[in-house]
Amino acid sequence: MPTPVMPTTVNLMSLRTLQLLVGLMMTCIVGCGYMIGSPVVQGVRTVHVPVFKTESFRRNLDYLLTEAVQREIKTRTPYRLSDEETADTILRGRIVEIRKSVLSETRFDDPRELQLLVGAEVTWLDRRTGQILQQHVFPIGPELTQHASQVSFTPEAGHSLATAQQDSVKRLASEIVDLMESPW
Repeated sequence: MPTPVMPTTVNLMSLRTLQLLVGLMMTCIVGCGYMIGSPVVQGVRTVHVPVFKTESFRRNLDYLLTEAVQREIKTRTPYRLSDEETADTILRGRIVEIRKSVLSETRFDDPRELQLLVGAEVTWLDRRTGQILQQHVFPIGPELTQHASQVSFTPEAGHSLATAQQDSVKRLASEIVDLMESPW
């Protein structure tokens, strides 16, 4: 019959050291800005995204942006899309400006490279309390161009305004959904 191993001072010291190291590691992880779980707003499970408003004459850009935002919410957040009556929150948006400009021309004054800028205004509202969770404007201006969606395209290389619009709304939708994360 084997003899039972008695705890020795060495075993107790190594166990105590291991516990101290694990405690120190946990303190470092929690204290360094790391977060367990996703950075979502507490108590919010569903969101409704109505069609973005626009006063532009560019057709279907409002629908493209709405679909892109809904797709981003489905793929990147734990929120579910819902209808307006049952949703916890509503994400409303308005396209404030669309600008297409020529970046370079051929020697015959034909546009060689163009740029499409789309600016939007977004409000995320808690439908239950009426509180605004997030509100942000993605304007177009000389100093704030990087906050709006900016896409360059080249018709000579086969790019079209339609593909530029698709790329632009995809980038803008990504920035809009980034706002839905809770602040650190």
